[in-house]
Amino acid sequence: MMLGVHRPTVSTAANMLQQAGLIKYSRGQMQILDADGIRNGSCECLEIMERQFEKIFEPVNPSLAHRR
Repeated sequence: MMLGVHRPTVSTAANMLQQAGLIKYSRGQMQILDADGIRNGSCECLEIMERQFEKIFEPVNPSLAHRR
């Protein structure tokens, strides 16, 4: 719902990322295994989206927040 896409689209993308060894995905739970790999395979919009996400949601542990 937050992404504005249909569930099958998310499942397809998650399966592709899992097959590439970047995430572990099962029953709506996702664990990032290779954050650098995800960044390397993403477009320039990832950085923009990360900044927007940080504006909306305060990090639980500020020392772990992504620094630029």
